[in-house]
Amino acid sequence: MAITRKTAFARRGRRNYSAPSVFSFFSKPRQLSTPLVADMHSHLLPGIDDGVKTPEEAFEVIDQLQELGYRKLITTPHIMTDYFGNTAESVRAAYQAFQPRLAAHRPSLQFEFAAEYYLDDTVIALAAERKPLLTFGDKYLLFETNMISEPLQLKEFIFSVTLQGYKPVLAHPERYQYMTLEKAEDLRNRGVRLQLNLLSLIGHYGPPVQRLAEKLVGRGWVDMLGTDCHNLEHTRLLRAVVRTTAYRKALDLPLINHTL
Repeated sequence: MAITRKTAFARRGRRNYSAPSVFSFFSKPRQLSTPLVADMHSHLLPGIDDGVKTPEEAFEVIDQLQELGYRKLITTPHIMTDYFGNTAESVRAAYQAFQPRLAAHRPSLQFEFAAEYYLDDTVIALAAERKPLLTFGDKYLLFETNMISEPLQLKEFIFSVTLQGYKPVLAHPERYQYMTLEKAEDLRNRGVRLQLNLLSLIGHYGPPVQRLAEKLVGRGWVDMLGTDCHNLEHTRLLRAVVRTTAYRKALDLPLINHTL
């Protein structure tokens, strides 16, 4: 049976993970050489995708992320033609509508935006036509693929955007069913940065995802750590992540988060 982009997205099932209530970011603190203060993957613009729905919900989630130590958030709404219909222009408009209100209530927070591009015909055409794409930092371009099978156009897309000066970042490689250590190594050799989801380290997306995430950390192949935060439940689960050995190992890597 053919798997459409919309069907593949719908099958991205997230398991519910119940973090014990005793977990707290601030209890029994560990000495971490360089704790995370910048996040580069989240869905915090109200009502634009499957993330927060209202400004009030966004404020609550952002408050929790600040309590976890984050001082800079680069939010990345989905640009997925068949599902959300966002464009660079609509994302920018949503940010411009929300940012003044956020700045008034949370003036100490650095809040920026980019996008999480889904690798479909639309983004491939945008790249081929050299249309400007939303990036963060030093032209980092966050993108994702379907969860089931490696896209035929993946390597061509990487080559195209790299030639244009973008630095491709593959979102949550550990979550793709087609991903192996060999494929991850090949992508890195092609200049792709790998962004791990923090919740993968506590089994939120299932044991196979957790195992691959830990292997990527162990190989030192993780370039960025992202919350991929959509809601308050995710912020609660993030408090369990800091208890994992894999998280502490990941913090010892030369993460790009620290230079954003």
